[in-house]
Amino acid sequence: MEDVVLAKFDYAKLDDETSSVRLRLNSTVVHAVNSRDGSSVSVTYVRGGQACLVTGSTCILACWNMVIPYMCPEMPASQKEGLPYNVKVPLVYTNVQIRDWKAFEKLKVHSVHCPGSFFTSVEMDFPVSMGGYEFTQKPDEPCVLHLQYVPLGERATARDKQRAGRAKLMTMQFPVFERNIRDQLGRVLGEGGFDPASDIEAITVNRWPHGYAYEYNSLYDPVWLPGRAPNEIGRQPFGGIHIANSDAGAFAYTNEAIDQGYRAVQEIMAQRS
Repeated sequence: MEDVVLAKFDYAKLDDETSSVRLRLNSTVVHAVNSRDGSSVSVTYVRGGQACLVTGSTCILACWNMVIPYMCPEMPASQKEGLPYNVKVPLVYTNVQIRDWKAFEKLKVHSVHCPGSFFTSVEMDFPVSMGGYEFTQKPDEPCVLHLQYVPLGERATARDKQRAGRAKLMTMQFPVFERNIRDQLGRVLGEGGFDPASDIEAITVNRWPHGYAYEYNSLYDPVWLPGRAPNEIGRQPFGGIHIANSDAGAFAYTNEAIDQGYRAVQEIMAQRS
C-alpha cells in the first residue's frame, strides 16, 4: 500500500500477454452466451468501436444485475425478472477544498448531519497518512470536506423514488451544486468565521446515477422465503455463466461484492468436480 499512493501507474501492464491474469480496460461486454453443447461461454465486447469475441469454459458477470437480461436474452424468464428488481441508489459525493479548518476547530466539530438540507452531511475527510501522503495537521492548513447528497423523487416505493431521483440528477448542472455548497457551508460554519466566498478553494462533484446496490426495505418489499428473493433467483448459474457483484447479495458494500465473487467461483469449482 505504501508504494501505491504516489506511484505512477502504467495501465498497459494490466493486459500483459505474459501474465496469467489479464484485465482489459475500456472493453464493454454486450453479450454472453453458452455454446450449444454447454462446454464453453462466448463473450462479445466492444472496444474502440469494434466488437470482439472471446471464448472460455466459464464466465462470471460481476456487473449490474439490471443489465444482465439484455446481455443474456436466452435466460429463463423468472431469472430475467429477478435481476432487474435491483434498482441502483443514485448518489452524489462532493469534495470541497477549503483554505483552512479554523471554523471546525472553533465550533469543536469534525462532522455535521443536516436532515432536510440539500447535503445530508458535511464532514472533514478521513485523517489518512500513507506512502508520502499526509493529512492536514493544523487548523490553519488546507482541508478537504466530504458532502453527501442522495437525490430522490416523490414516489410510492423506494425503487420508484430512486428512479425519479436518477432522472432528477441527470438534469442538474454544476451551478446547482455550487450554490448549495456555498449556502450550506455558510450556514453550518458561519458562526465559526467561515466565509464561502474566500474560504472555498476547489469543488469536485462525483455523480453516480447508478450508485449503491438496492437493499431490501421492509416498508416497501415483501418478506420472501429463503431462496426466493429476486437477487437469489437472479444469481443462479445459467450454464457456464455465473453472477457476482454486490447486487447479487442485495447489499451495497465491498465485503458483499467479495463474498458474491467467492460464491461464484465456488459454483464453478463445484460444477467442474
